[in-house]
Amino acid sequence: MIELPTVTVQENWLEILTADFMRQAFIGGIITAVAAGAIGYFVILRQQAFASHALAHIGFPGATAAILLGIPITLGMVTFTVVGAIAMALTGNRLNDRDIATGTILAFATGLGLLFSNIASTAAANVQNVLFGNLLATTTSQLISFAVFLFLICLTIAICYRPLLFTSISPEVARARGLHTGRLNLIFLVTLALTITMAVQVVGVLLVFALIVTPPATALLLTARSLPALFLSIGIGTFAVIGGLVLSALFNLPPTFFIVSITTLLWVIATITRPQNA
Repeated sequence: MIELPTVTVQENWLEILTADFMRQAFIGGIITAVAAGAIGYFVILRQQAFASHALAHIGFPGATAAILLGIPITLGMVTFTVVGAIAMALTGNRLNDRDIATGTILAFATGLGLLFSNIASTAAANVQNVLFGNLLATTTSQLISFAVFLFLICLTIAICYRPLLFTSISPEVARARGLHTGRLNLIFLVTLALTITMAVQVVGVLLVFALIVTPPATALLLTARSLPALFLSIGIGTFAVIGGLVLSALFNLPPTFFIVSITTLLWVIATITRPQNA
């Protein structure tokens, strides 16, 4: 007879929540959720969910290369994702051309990541962390880089909010009115690359949608107003990270599972309760 594993509540879960490593996990997770919720809103509006998926996979060879070279994973990831974002932006604004170029770059990056991960077989645990995230291992240096990224992301969105929103909702009209849609797309993709660099270290390459796409998609099911939807997206992601870490300490299970589960559950509830005429 097969014995099923049992999940029990840890008696010292409150002590775990106040530990230094958990405090750093909360800070890093919240910073990432704020950035992901903000840029994710524009990802949904611009129909570039595939781009976020691609940039996460483009970051994978950067992370594995960093493991091989013994340099910070954040540095390797941000280098590859930013270069990938620039390459994607240079392919043009047409959806079909963009998707073809994105898919091609994604395939090459995935192959490169597979090569590096095989060479780095001695660092299998680190590679697994890149694939599935390891929020509980957030370091002080990562928090510093995350804070810098968040500042740059928020500054960019604050400066470019109106033209970015305009080109996201009505790109053809924006182009006709003389807005530099190509330049704005480049700024958007580089900003997304910085966010992906953080999000991958929280939930991993394979589950990055949980923070970049699902919270803003849920927010847009609940309200069509731009600023409320943007802040609601941030709130959903932040709630998922905090809830995921608390449940992780409570049941001694990976926080990534709970973060993904919470964002998915909220999306399902919003989908079911959404008015039919909305």
